[in-house]
Amino acid sequence: MNAVPEPTWHADLEQRYADLVRTLEPLLPCLEIPFHLAWIDAIRELKRQRGAVVMAHSYQSPEIFHGIADVTGDSLALAQAAADCEADTIVLCGVHFMAESAKVLAPGKRVLIPDPEAGCSLAASITAADVRALRSRYPGVPVVTYVNTSAAVKAESDACCTSANALQVVEAMGAERVIFLPDRYLGLNIAQQTQVELILWHGACEVHERFSAEDARDVRRRFDARIVAHPECTPAVTAEADFVGSTTAMGAWLEKEQPERVALITECSMADNLRARFPGVQFIKPCNLCPHMKRITLQNVYECLRDLRHEVDVEPQVAEGARRALARMLAIGRRERV
Repeated sequence: MNAVPEPTWHADLEQRYADLVRTLEPLLPCLEIPFHLAWIDAIRELKRQRGAVVMAHSYQSPEIFHGIADVTGDSLALAQAAADCEADTIVLCGVHFMAESAKVLAPGKRVLIPDPEAGCSLAASITAADVRALRSRYPGVPVVTYVNTSAAVKAESDACCTSANALQVVEAMGAERVIFLPDRYLGLNIAQQTQVELILWHGACEVHERFSAEDARDVRRRFDARIVAHPECTPAVTAEADFVGSTTAMGAWLEKEQPERVALITECSMADNLRARFPGVQFIKPCNLCPHMKRITLQNVYECLRDLRHEVDVEPQVAEGARRALARMLAIGRRERV
């Protein structure tokens, strides 16, 4: 193997990465871009040497999302990519539950996370013991668990879901009642679309629950903007929106509607990354940063690949149960696309 490259700025980097520079210029302060290019160049070489694939969630900063990621998307897209991945090493630029899901679905791969402390308020809101207690309280009621949870919680569930497919998964259970965990606002929004009775938990996303209906109304008044909200927002917020959907669905809506101005009520980097895809749309940003996603940086991605550190592992019995729940979600998704 060649010597591990050091991130060093060279005068030719901006010419070599001219297309990337043009992508990043509208998204980042111009003085940051040359600094990022040295790290991007070193990471790309390390990826080649390590036989690694970098997967990045849509909430990652533009220099990661556009600069080093081989696979990008929402939780469902990353889960599917992990299941299909042929690379020996996966670097998951996201939060810890996503890296666990990748390891569960690709047990023979080395899965790394640049910062093992990148957590999630939803994942922290519920434990496997909580799920077992709910099953005891509601015997025979199936459990659908949002992917924003630990592998241990997934292992206690009948099926997982994402915000993109939650309604389909709930209805695929074929039951009059479903325990839906752990995001109560996503659950309340799904409950408005189905006859299935949902038994909800008290978890919430610390990014999306901070938005208010007045935030949405204020943006519409001040900017005459269309409102697009994530279903982890409160029902009061989603009621103000022109469209409610997952990160992938937001992109599809923008592709179809091509609004002059839009406000994405979600994590800030989502708007940055879509702005590169839709340069003709003016993005108003009443957004909140996810402090956990922003723990992932070019520097710790580089160190993670250089040292092959922060490997994620899941205890075999837990992985087996989580794999069943994730596989059921993916199977439902395949049926829906047929």
